Amino acid sequence: MADRGSLRAALAVFWGFFGVRKRREYEADAKDLTPAQIIVAGLLGALAFILTLLLVVYLVLKFAK
Repeated sequence: MADRGSLRAALAVFWGFFGVRKRREYEADAKDLTPAQIIVAGLLGALAFILTLLLVVYLVLKFAK
């Protein structure tokens, strides 16, 4: 994710996960970003979220003993 379009896609997906998007920013992203960029950013974001949850569960179970 080195170029600006990839960063914008990642930020759009990040704020989309929280359900917080201004209409103006949403329209600008819809114009400028491709569906492929959004799909890839969404999959990477979901993977990062799942791995974070698994890490938290692992650490809780490890230190709960």
